Amino acid sequence: MIKLLIVDDSALMRRVLGGVFQEAGGFELAFARDGVEALTQLHAFRPDVVTLDVQMPRMGGLACLDRIMVERPCPVLMVSSLTAEGAEATLEALELGAFDVVPKPDGAISLTIDEIAPVLIEKVRAAAVSRVRRSHRLAERLRARQAAAPAARPAAPRPPPP
Repeated sequence: MIKLLIVDDSALMRRVLGGVFQEAGGFELAFARDGVEALTQLHAFRPDVVTLDVQMPRMGGLACLDRIMVERPCPVLMVSSLTAEGAEATLEALELGAFDVVPKPDGAISLTIDEIAPVLIEKVRAAAVSRVRRSHRLAERLRARQAAAPAARPAAPRPPPP
């Protein structure tokens, strides 16, 4: 049983994707409406794989992906309309550690989901057995965060010279 977290701000897309994976069988599903909810579910549900939209309110997919890879790395499949036309978002997602990207279908999602359903199922299953690589980029991001943290705190007062 693959634990899959589906993150999308569209209730219709969450329902359609949920139906695809329920019909395929072998998936335990949880859902989130944005990156903030996804991070909560990440720790509560502990998914094997996450599908993640790029554009969402409160916390977008790329910011959420960055946090996932730092807080609890797991395979993330980006599922977004931006991935087809926004090469920059796609490249950034891959740099941040996304397993792969799948473009959302154009037009009426509920009518065209059959076009991408087999690809989604195959990629999520492949992601579930993959290992998340701890990348040099991850180490860089952690070092940058640690270096920035002391700078954000005020310095302790120095004692007067004797």
